[in-house]
Formats: sequence, C-alpha cells, structure tokens
Amino acid sequence: MTQKLQLKIHPRMIIGLQGIIPGGVSVKDFSAVTKMNSNDSKIILDEFIKNDIGTKQDDSYFFEVGDKLKIAVALLERGFPIDEISIALDWRDFEGLTAEILSEKNFAVLKNMMLTKPRMEIDVVGIRLGIAILIDCKHWKRYSTSALSTAVKKQIERTKQYVAKTPGAIAVPVIVTLYQDKIDFIENVPIVPIFQFGSFVDEFYGNIDQMKTIGTD
Repeated sequence: MTQKLQLKIHPRMIIGLQGIIPGGVSVKDFSAVTKMNSNDSKIILDEFIKNDIGTKQDDSYFFEVGDKLKIAVALLERGFPIDEISIALDWRDFEGLTAEILSEKNFAVLKNMMLTKPRMEIDVVGIRLGIAILIDCKHWKRYSTSALSTAVKKQIERTKQYVAKTPGAIAVPVIVTLYQDKIDFIENVPIVPIFQFGSFVDEFYGNIDQMKTIGTD
C-alpha cells in the first residue's frame, strides 16, 4: 500500500469489517450488521472516515468496493491476527488480501486472470525471478480432503494451461485456505493457510524443490 493508515485501534474493529458494504450505511445499520452498540459503531465508522476510508454525508457513511480490503491491510499492519481478519472478509476480499501479501513481497501480481480455450480463471498470479505462483483462494468455512483434492487437480490443470500459453513459463500451483488443515501437500501442491502465507512466500525459493513445478518442455 502506498500510504500507511494511522487507525486508532478499537478492540472490535475486526468485527467492524463485516459492516463495511459498498453504498451508504447508517450507524443503526452498521450496529445491526455487526451486533455492536451504536456508540462503538460510531467511533469505528468515524475512525475510518478520518483515515480517508469512505465519506460521510449527513448521517450516512459511504464506502467503495476496495475500502474493506484497505482496512484489512491496515489492521494486519497493526498486528491483528490475519486469520480473524480473513474470516471477516468475503471471498473477493480474501483474494485481494492474498494478492496484497504477494505485492508487499515484491511480486508482480495479476488478479482474476482469464485463460481461453478452454476458459479458465486463475484467482491470483504472482511472478518473481522468472517463476509464477498460481494461486487458487479457498475462502471455505470448512472443507473435506476430497474437496481439497478436487481443487488441487483443477489448479494443476489451470497451471498446465497457463504454461502452455506463456512461452518459457515456470509455474507452481498453490491453494491458499482460510484455516489451518492437517494436510500440507496434495500431489506436491502446497495447501497454505492464509496466516502462514507470508512466511510461505518468504521461504518459497528455498523450498521449491519440494513443490510441483510445471514448465514448458
């Protein structure tokens, strides 16, 4: 992020993330969504406005699509637990948070990359030092091993298509999940909970020989 937000931290600010929806919201609406009292709701909403997140007009607070992610990143920088923040996000914001972490680690990042013939979408692509990390973000509240295995197979297929259409590419398929799971790899594809994703990226090049790598023959 270009500008660090100086949010005064309120203990219920993560809960407040759930009340950030595009369009206008009153203190009463925000309280109803977050189950917070109106006093706490107003303090948190006013703090967002002070940091140029959203605008206030009369008694309504107006937010844009990217505002929730801005707040999430600011809370992350202030030491709030990434898994708690991620739960408060929807799947699109979760993809944005994953992309933001890669960007902070000096990766070139593409979101929602479309491939054609066959038509496929890759949630997040991070490229650095000639290697692409192709990420499928799973903002699932719960999942089974079979569901993860299916997700891995599909991501391997997307990675093969990406490499076939990108001359000279070397790519690693990765699944990023909301929660910790007992499984670290399926078919040598890393299954990484979001709270470990930053350290996974830091150690990526040192551990790449343990991962499924797909390149042009």
